[in-house]
Amino acid sequence: MRLRFAVPALAAAAVLLLSGCVDNSSPNAGSSESATAIAKDDAAAALLPQGVGANGKLIIGIDPTYAPNEFKDADGNPIGWGAELAEGIAAKFGLTPEFQVSKFDNIIPSVTGGKADIGMSSFTITEERMKQVDFVNYFNAGIQWASAKGNDVDPDNACGLKVAVQATTFEDTDEVPAKSEACVAAGKAPIDKKQFDTQDAATNAVKLGQVDAMSADSPVTLYAISKTDGALQLAGKTFDVAPYGVVVAKDSGMAEAVQAALQSMVDDGSYGKILDTWGVADGGISKITINVATS
Repeated sequence: MRLRFAVPALAAAAVLLLSGCVDNSSPNAGSSESATAIAKDDAAAALLPQGVGANGKLIIGIDPTYAPNEFKDADGNPIGWGAELAEGIAAKFGLTPEFQVSKFDNIIPSVTGGKADIGMSSFTITEERMKQVDFVNYFNAGIQWASAKGNDVDPDNACGLKVAVQATTFEDTDEVPAKSEACVAAGKAPIDKKQFDTQDAATNAVKLGQVDAMSADSPVTLYAISKTDGALQLAGKTFDVAPYGVVVAKDSGMAEAVQAALQSMVDDGSYGKILDTWGVADGGISKITINVATS
């Protein structure tokens, strides 16, 4: 559910001050390693538009700052269940995955400009974004709040509270502002939204008591809670479930190829294995679709 832009230097400084407070490493089970064992699907590969993969590679635009979906390992390599699904797509095409790391707001322009073949970075599919690109739906995620252990927070009654968000996520641009506006309309204090450059920093702000709660995509919040040694707890239930989509060039035929590759992964079980390994199977889907938007 992400939208990105440059963040003020103050937010970047906060990241440095708060770094190291959250263990954001991969699950104990490690990588599912399923991508390396995924067999090529000739039917999916045959759907690739002319020129894609001519160099033997699938170029994948990614912003690895959103654990556990997409983030970096100790060596700076993209990992996470989203990254592994992208590797699986490449395997289905018989191609070698090559990650093109960039800021989130550069990914769609990279795809439309032909610099990346696909974008894989927790994009929520919306009507507005579909004016620029096509999307292949591969997961359903909701919004989930978290608070410090023992500090019960109701997302529907958060007027006057400090709430951390990752800058330019859907939670930052839409969800929390809408809740704050409702507070003001009801004659109550607005929500004091606090933006952070990375999700780690937003999570740490909750852990350190600098804010009352945080709002993020459900798999991100659940993973963050699991990595804070009991310091955080769920605040309310998951709401506003929406689809994630792989970004591809509009009307290029790439959507049908990626759809076939992902459906092949669903059918052979490799898709489910990746989600299970990262503890996000609840958002999995059985039918891969194209351009299913939320708004």
